[in-house]
Amino acid sequence: MALRTETDKETGVALLTLDRPAKHNAIDLATAAELTAAWRAFRYDEEVRAVVVTGAGGRAFCTGIDRGVDIPQPSSPYTIDDPLIAIGPKANDLWKPVIAAVEGMACGGAFYLLGEAEFVIASEGATFFDPHTTYGMVSAYEAISMAQRMPFGEVARMSLMGTAERVSARRAYETGLVSEVTPPGGAVAAALRAAAVIASYPTASVQGTVRAVWSAKEAARTQALAHAPHLIALGSLAPERQAELFGERGRGAGGGVYRLR
Repeated sequence: MALRTETDKETGVALLTLDRPAKHNAIDLATAAELTAAWRAFRYDEEVRAVVVTGAGGRAFCTGIDRGVDIPQPSSPYTIDDPLIAIGPKANDLWKPVIAAVEGMACGGAFYLLGEAEFVIASEGATFFDPHTTYGMVSAYEAISMAQRMPFGEVARMSLMGTAERVSARRAYETGLVSEVTPPGGAVAAALRAAAVIASYPTASVQGTVRAVWSAKEAARTQALAHAPHLIALGSLAPERQAELFGERGRGAGGGVYRLR
């Protein structure tokens, strides 16, 4: 199992941990399926009234799709098979509040999870970046998710700069991606405290409020997401070329050096 779930029955808070630290908590197909199943299970678990999602090991919250995963794609430019499309809580119709606790790196496909959390708490050492363009891929779902949380220019810069630049926790806080910055190692504890407060309130009112907040931006988000498959299919390099660029990252092509801001 690539996930660990711990539920505090007294507070009503579940802690969902991506548990692949040796892989920087990257998501393979089995992990994606586990995430989908976990969010769906929380819908029916009356003991769970709020959820904290985090990554094990402290070095990374999540680094997106596991590069070792083989994902065959249809030849049509009008469709794409995205294994991460259903890894978030909202994609699985969960309206119990979710807080993301970030330690270390959060990049690429991690934004599927961050983008569907109610808010994000990060420790001082957390960094955020989007490597897609560096490796010849279109950042579509990730950029759209972040555009719901950050100013346009900040999303565009992070999405376009690729691996050359990482957004610090402090900068993420200044731009609205992160709601609280903690000392190193403190993100999970802070998230659990906030989740316990929320979980202590009447759950029907809390879930209704979550749904109301999301309804304020859902129309624009839905319209944007409808374009994503076409943009990815038309604008991304062939998988073989992507793999070549990724393999060159340690030899100075894109990922060797980065600037933190």
